[in-house]
Amino acid sequence: MMKTVYSQIVSSIAAIKSDCSVSAMIAGLIAVMVSYAGPLLIVFQAAKIANLSDTMLSSWIWAISFSTGITAILLSIWFKTPIITAWSTPGAVLLVASWSAYTYSDAIGAFILSALIATILGLSGIFSAAIKRIPQPIIGAMLAGILLKFGVDVFVSLKQLPILTLPMICCYLVLKRWNPRYAVATTLGVGLVLAYGLDLLHYDSIGISVVHPIVVKPTFSLGAFIGLGIPLCIVTMTAQNATGIALLRADGYDTAVSPLIVTTGLASLIFAPFGAHGINMAAITAAICTGKEAHADPDKRYIAGIACGVFYIMVSIFGATIVSVFSAFPSQLIATIAGLALLGSIITSLSSAMSQELQKESALITFLVTISGISIFGVGAAFWGLIAGIITDYILTGDLRMMLAKKTVTPTD
Repeated sequence: MMKTVYSQIVSSIAAIKSDCSVSAMIAGLIAVMVSYAGPLLIVFQAAKIANLSDTMLSSWIWAISFSTGITAILLSIWFKTPIITAWSTPGAVLLVASWSAYTYSDAIGAFILSALIATILGLSGIFSAAIKRIPQPIIGAMLAGILLKFGVDVFVSLKQLPILTLPMICCYLVLKRWNPRYAVATTLGVGLVLAYGLDLLHYDSIGISVVHPIVVKPTFSLGAFIGLGIPLCIVTMTAQNATGIALLRADGYDTAVSPLIVTTGLASLIFAPFGAHGINMAAITAAICTGKEAHADPDKRYIAGIACGVFYIMVSIFGATIVSVFSAFPSQLIATIAGLALLGSIITSLSSAMSQELQKESALITFLVTISGISIFGVGAAFWGLIAGIITDYILTGDLRMMLAKKTVTPTD
């Protein structure tokens, strides 16, 4: 038995060495750079909302980076497919919008319950069925409402510090036209150069240190579960997992869905006490590794997934250093790059929200309730926007006559 396992490991290592290519490894590196150039900045904003210390924030960064790296490596080797995982960007945005209403321990409890639901959905095989129960325009409208603030903040920053923000916007638009894959990463580089030239970087806050993961004892609150856990699971499963799987299909990889959802769900569950809010299938960064740029041979692109995972793990070790580096940035730089990185998601969400003529009103109500910031019973606006949209959709398009008929029928012996 041991000899068989050993021979399989040796065989796998030999295959990986044989299939390695510079293009695939570079694709993995670029995917990681893009992840940290945009989505990680939203984590910083969420941490500020929750008043987390630098130590707690570095533990959170370690948890999402390390778990992302491990799942990407294991799944890519397992399926010989470029399986790129990521932390939930819409989930982090949701935290920015809703976290202020809950304690950190309650949020950790909500992360655990959200991961548990995701894992069960993967094990049961009802993931696709669950998504179909909620109209896509309503989900898109909820996401658009959550993301809207980040787009607006770009132009708030433009008013506050135009000498930094305007060149960044121009750079992003030019790169988006001529080389969209590197638009966000290049814009971040331009922003850093400008911030350095304008003496806006605070060097005194930068320090190099290895991360020390912190376990937080979770507490379980019904309000946090409803206001954070359920919306977090919904946006992660619909906006990230569904999109990531669709991307794999588009690039010709017919990978089984359940193992992917279960693996990322279990990773989320294990690392939630360290601060991980959710691990899922990647979409934007995955496109870098699943296309021809990674390797001409589709069967050898899985090396990009392995490389991506290795780079994530390397970065995770220095989570505290990342915290100190990003703390040195001016707030306008962070707000601008985060908003620009999310423009594509905002466009997609709004397009999805208005894609069905019969559901435009319900999607609009979802959007308006979500951006209102309303909180009822300690439950945030994202959840109430979803509920308002579903109820509106049923009133406008559901068969009310059948429902009323059921109520008027009296049972007979």
